[in-house]
Amino acid sequence: MMDLKALLQALVKAQVEFIVVGGVSASAHGSARSTSDLDVVYRRTPDNIAKLAAILKPFHPYLRGAPPGLPFLWDGDAIRRGLNFTLTTDLGDLDLLGELTGGGTYERLFPFSAPVRIAGADCRCLGLEKLIEVKRAAGRPKDLEVIAELEALREERDRQGP
Repeated sequence: MMDLKALLQALVKAQVEFIVVGGVSASAHGSARSTSDLDVVYRRTPDNIAKLAAILKPFHPYLRGAPPGLPFLWDGDAIRRGLNFTLTTDLGDLDLLGELTGGGTYERLFPFSAPVRIAGADCRCLGLEKLIEVKRAAGRPKDLEVIAELEALREERDRQGP
Protein backbone atom coordinates (compact mmCIF):
# COMPACT_ATOMS: atom_id res chain seq x y z
CA MET A 1 0.00 0.00 0.00
CA MET A 2 1.25 3.45 -0.93
CA ASP A 3 2.01 6.03 1.75
CA LEU A 4 1.39 9.04 -0.49
CA LYS A 5 1.99 11.55 2.27
CA ALA A 6 5.39 10.07 3.18
CA LEU A 7 6.48 9.76 -0.47
CA LEU A 8 5.57 13.35 -1.32
CA GLN A 9 6.97 14.77 1.90
CA ALA A 10 10.28 12.95 1.35
CA LEU A 11 10.60 14.39 -2.17
CA VAL A 12 9.61 17.89 -1.02
CA LYS A 13 11.88 17.83 2.03
CA ALA A 14 14.84 16.89 -0.19
CA GLN A 15 13.90 19.77 -2.53
CA VAL A 16 13.58 17.42 -5.50
CA GLU A 17 12.18 19.20 -8.55
CA PHE A 18 9.20 17.18 -9.79
CA ILE A 19 5.67 17.46 -11.14
CA VAL A 20 2.90 15.12 -10.01
CA VAL A 21 1.19 13.50 -12.99
CA GLY A 22 -1.02 10.42 -13.45
CA GLY A 23 -3.68 9.24 -11.03
CA VAL A 24 -2.64 11.43 -8.10
CA SER A 25 -2.80 14.46 -10.39
CA ALA A 26 -6.26 13.38 -11.56
CA SER A 27 -7.35 13.06 -7.92
CA ALA A 28 -5.99 16.54 -7.16
CA HIS A 29 -8.30 17.82 -9.90
CA GLY A 30 -11.29 16.03 -8.36
CA SER A 31 -11.25 12.58 -9.94
CA ALA A 32 -12.94 9.93 -7.81
CA ARG A 33 -10.68 7.16 -9.15
CA SER A 34 -8.10 5.68 -6.83
CA THR A 35 -4.53 4.95 -7.74
CA SER A 36 -1.96 2.61 -6.28
CA ASP A 37 1.18 4.53 -7.27
CA LEU A 38 2.66 7.99 -7.48
CA ASP A 39 3.76 9.17 -10.92
CA VAL A 40 6.15 12.11 -11.11
CA VAL A 41 8.13 13.74 -13.88
CA TYR A 42 11.52 14.70 -12.44
CA ARG A 43 14.02 17.27 -13.63
CA ARG A 44 17.11 15.56 -15.05
CA THR A 45 19.79 17.93 -13.77
CA PRO A 46 22.84 16.50 -11.97
CA ASP A 47 21.78 18.15 -8.68
CA ASN A 48 18.21 16.87 -8.88
CA ILE A 49 19.33 13.36 -9.81
CA ALA A 50 21.66 13.33 -6.79
CA LYS A 51 18.78 14.42 -4.53
CA LEU A 52 16.51 11.69 -5.93
CA ALA A 53 19.13 9.01 -5.46
CA ALA A 54 19.86 10.07 -1.87
CA ILE A 55 16.30 10.57 -0.65
CA LEU A 56 14.94 7.31 -2.06
CA LYS A 57 17.85 5.02 -1.07
CA PRO A 58 16.66 4.51 2.55
CA PHE A 59 13.29 3.30 1.18
CA HIS A 60 14.95 0.46 -0.78
CA PRO A 61 13.85 1.25 -4.35
CA TYR A 62 13.69 -1.80 -6.60
CA LEU A 63 12.51 -2.25 -10.16
CA ARG A 64 8.81 -3.16 -10.00
CA GLY A 65 8.16 -6.49 -11.68
CA ALA A 66 11.83 -7.53 -11.69
CA PRO A 67 12.62 -10.98 -10.36
CA PRO A 68 13.60 -11.00 -6.67
CA GLY A 69 17.35 -11.02 -6.21
CA LEU A 70 18.12 -9.31 -9.50
CA PRO A 71 21.12 -7.06 -8.82
CA PHE A 72 19.98 -3.45 -8.81
CA LEU A 73 21.97 -0.53 -7.44
CA TRP A 74 19.99 2.67 -6.88
CA ASP A 75 22.30 5.64 -7.29
CA GLY A 76 22.82 8.72 -9.44
CA ASP A 77 24.59 6.71 -12.14
CA ALA A 78 21.59 4.38 -12.49
CA ILE A 79 19.26 7.38 -12.85
CA ARG A 80 21.55 9.09 -15.38
CA ARG A 81 21.80 5.89 -17.47
CA GLY A 82 18.04 5.40 -17.42
CA LEU A 83 15.08 7.69 -18.01
CA ASN A 84 11.84 6.24 -16.68
CA PHE A 85 11.74 3.97 -13.63
CA THR A 86 8.82 1.98 -12.24
CA LEU A 87 9.88 1.35 -8.68
CA THR A 88 8.59 -0.37 -5.62
CA THR A 89 9.75 1.20 -2.35
CA ASP A 90 9.10 0.75 1.35
CA LEU A 91 6.61 3.63 0.99
CA GLY A 92 4.82 2.19 -2.04
CA ASP A 93 5.04 2.21 -5.81
CA LEU A 94 6.67 5.21 -7.47
CA ASP A 95 7.02 5.90 -11.18
CA LEU A 96 9.89 8.31 -11.86
CA LEU A 97 9.54 9.67 -15.35
CA GLY A 98 12.30 11.62 -17.05
CA GLU A 99 9.92 12.09 -19.95
CA LEU A 100 6.15 11.73 -20.17
CA THR A 101 4.47 10.39 -23.30
CA GLY A 102 2.66 13.25 -25.02
CA GLY A 103 4.13 15.82 -22.64
CA GLY A 104 7.88 15.62 -22.69
CA THR A 105 10.39 16.57 -20.05
CA TYR A 106 10.08 18.44 -16.76
CA GLU A 107 11.08 21.67 -18.51
CA ARG A 108 8.40 21.26 -21.18
CA LEU A 109 5.70 20.38 -18.63
CA PHE A 110 6.57 23.03 -16.03
CA PRO A 111 4.54 25.84 -17.71
CA PHE A 112 1.49 23.53 -17.61
CA SER A 113 1.83 22.81 -13.90
CA ALA A 114 0.80 24.71 -10.80
CA PRO A 115 1.59 24.65 -7.10
CA VAL A 116 -0.85 22.52 -5.09
CA ARG A 117 -1.05 20.90 -1.67
CA ILE A 118 -1.43 17.12 -1.87
CA ALA A 119 -1.48 14.94 1.26
CA GLY A 120 -0.01 17.81 3.27
CA ALA A 121 2.88 18.42 0.86
CA ASP A 122 3.33 21.56 -1.23
CA CYS A 123 4.35 20.43 -4.70
CA ARG A 124 3.61 21.01 -8.38
CA CYS A 125 0.83 19.22 -10.22
CA LEU A 126 0.12 18.94 -13.92
CA GLY A 127 -2.78 21.16 -14.99
CA LEU A 128 -6.08 19.63 -16.01
CA GLU A 129 -5.83 20.53 -19.73
CA LYS A 130 -2.36 19.06 -20.08
CA LEU A 131 -3.32 16.01 -18.01
CA ILE A 132 -6.15 15.25 -20.43
CA GLU A 133 -3.76 15.73 -23.36
CA VAL A 134 -1.11 13.35 -22.00
CA LYS A 135 -3.69 10.74 -20.99
CA ARG A 136 -5.03 10.82 -24.56
CA ALA A 137 -1.50 10.56 -25.99
CA ALA A 138 -0.66 7.58 -23.78
CA GLY A 139 -3.68 5.76 -25.20
CA ARG A 140 -3.71 3.00 -22.59
CA PRO A 141 -7.19 1.71 -21.71
CA LYS A 142 -6.91 2.96 -18.12
CA ASP A 143 -5.93 6.42 -19.38
CA LEU A 144 -8.75 6.55 -21.90
CA GLU A 145 -11.27 5.55 -19.22
CA VAL A 146 -10.43 8.53 -17.01
CA ILE A 147 -10.53 11.12 -19.82
CA ALA A 148 -14.34 11.38 -19.78
CA GLU A 149 -14.30 12.08 -16.06
CA LEU A 150 -11.51 14.66 -16.41
CA GLU A 151 -13.38 16.38 -19.24
CA ALA A 152 -16.52 16.54 -17.07
CA LEU A 153 -14.45 18.08 -14.27
CA ARG A 154 -13.07 20.63 -16.74
CA GLU A 155 -16.59 21.52 -17.94
CA GLU A 156 -17.75 21.95 -14.33
CA ARG A 157 -14.74 24.14 -13.56
CA ASP A 158 -15.39 26.26 -16.65
CA ARG A 159 -19.08 26.63 -15.70
CA GLN A 160 -18.17 27.86 -12.24
CA GLY A 161 -15.60 30.33 -13.55
CA PRO A 162 -12.51 31.63 -11.75
